[in-house]
Amino acid sequence: MKKIWNFILPALSLVAIAFSVAAFNKAEAAPIAVGQPVDLTYAAEKALPSVVHIKYVQNSKIKTVDVESDPFSDFFSDPFGGFFGRGNGGTQKRQVQTPKREATGSGVIISTDGYIVTNNHVVEGADELTVTLNDNKEYSARIVGADKNTDLALIKIDGKNLPAIAIANSEDIKVGEWVLAVGNPLGLNNTVTAGIVSAKARSLGANGVEAFIQTDAAINRGNSGGALVNVKGELVGINAALYSQTGSYSGYGFAIPTTIMNKVVADLKQYGTVQRAVIGIQGGDVKNFIDMQKEEGKEVDFGTMEGVYIDKVTDDGAAADAGLKKGDVIVAVDGQKVTRMAELQEIIAKKRPGDKVSLTYMRDKKKQTETITLKNEQGNTKVVKHADLDVLGANFREIGKEVKSQLNISYGLEVTKVNKGKMSEAGISRGFIIQRVNDESIKTIEDLQRVVKEASTSKEPVLYIQGIYPTGRKAYFAVPLEE
Repeated sequence: MKKIWNFILPALSLVAIAFSVAAFNKAEAAPIAVGQPVDLTYAAEKALPSVVHIKYVQNSKIKTVDVESDPFSDFFSDPFGGFFGRGNGGTQKRQVQTPKREATGSGVIISTDGYIVTNNHVVEGADELTVTLNDNKEYSARIVGADKNTDLALIKIDGKNLPAIAIANSEDIKVGEWVLAVGNPLGLNNTVTAGIVSAKARSLGANGVEAFIQTDAAINRGNSGGALVNVKGELVGINAALYSQTGSYSGYGFAIPTTIMNKVVADLKQYGTVQRAVIGIQGGDVKNFIDMQKEEGKEVDFGTMEGVYIDKVTDDGAAADAGLKKGDVIVAVDGQKVTRMAELQEIIAKKRPGDKVSLTYMRDKKKQTETITLKNEQGNTKVVKHADLDVLGANFREIGKEVKSQLNISYGLEVTKVNKGKMSEAGISRGFIIQRVNDESIKTIEDLQRVVKEASTSKEPVLYIQGIYPTGRKAYFAVPLEE
């Protein structure tokens, strides 16, 4: 994938804390007297009912793993295997049972009918999700959609008249403004901590798209997915990470702004995946680039110390179509000043492929402006949707012990039927055993579904399939997923 990225990542020890756009109801004005200390009890009372506790469960599973062979222990279990093929420093396939995993996090109710926003890392890989409300009512939850690039997820519970939070525009908050972090840290449910907004549009290099709100309100493990609210009790961000060298709070927490959250939630509800627009450049903060050049004894002058330096323009991207080149510095989008990469990411994260934006950039110390049409990661403006196994036009089943023994393989999915679809077009026939797709081992139907889903929204929507026929002949196929 070709995305905009940062040149230099801050030297931080970042901890993802463990294990959100329907409610635009207007909150009452909080009772704040000018010149008097801020009363945060109002904000806490408004926000607490909307923040939930999320329990994550991943059940125990049987997995096949590669382990180092021990020729001596192998000899006693198989007196010939250890010296003829499997031992001597090689590896063996063994089945192990993974332990049951449980964790907790937080979430925020954003609609009265049960939509809840949380972090992707709170729910990723869960077999069971249990949501507990502030009044101790429990619900089972399902994942509507998730987005790794922003670390956001949308889940749903079956409820009515739930206490949805009011959502504010995170662009309106200011550095120095009081905020509350509401969540369930360290097993302590319904916890509120206070601080101020320390910075905006902060990038840490943790996710693909970042424009964090930085706060000194205490955030710890379990706060993930919880609410960052203003003095009116309105949501301004989803708590996602903390800065720490120890794994616990030591100064700063980071929240995903509602400007990004609103767009992600709307896309997940409508399309099941985020319609991500990209400019088609690689680069970073211009100041960082200038500092790097100085360290090498080089002097550069772009006519500005603020903006996003373009180090590379992708061939099929929107920037290339508009004539942007390496060495240009983006300084504004639609007239909104851009001083660093995180600000550019936040603006573009609110757009969809096909949207037009006015891009102002510096070239040879002179400002130029071009209107560009944003594209998706596949280089066009079409709606991107997750594909499922139906697009392949085939049926599958996990291979049994007899086939494993006959072909001397330990896993695979057998194609039991081929209908009209992508597999038939690629020449894959009944009986073929799929072992790897896009360099990932395929042991279950769920594995195949996951890889198909990921590939369908990637820069290159193709499945590279490796496998073996019942005769022992190995084969390799490329199966394009695009229409």
